[in-house]
Amino acid sequence: MLRLKKISEAYDMKVFTDNGDYFGDIEEAIITGNKIASWRVKATKNSMLAKILGSAKGVVVPHQLVKSIGDIMIISSAAIPSTGAQEE
Repeated sequence: MLRLKKISEAYDMKVFTDNGDYFGDIEEAIITGNKIASWRVKATKNSMLAKILGSAKGVVVPHQLVKSIGDIMIISSAAIPSTGAQEE
């Protein structure tokens, strides 16, 4: 059965990779037309993003890389930026 969630319920939701690593927290949903195009994930203390990005605030994850949303969001490990990735 498909359960619908409000976008506002996703704010500050914890984000994990499909490998089980804590990635960060949802900061914002980016909507194009009437669809979610991507999610802005902020780098929080002790998150994988904070370790990779250093002083950057976060990254934008395309919605296509989201695998599941429930109590937490699970994203593909392909969303992990490389060390030379563009910072937001």
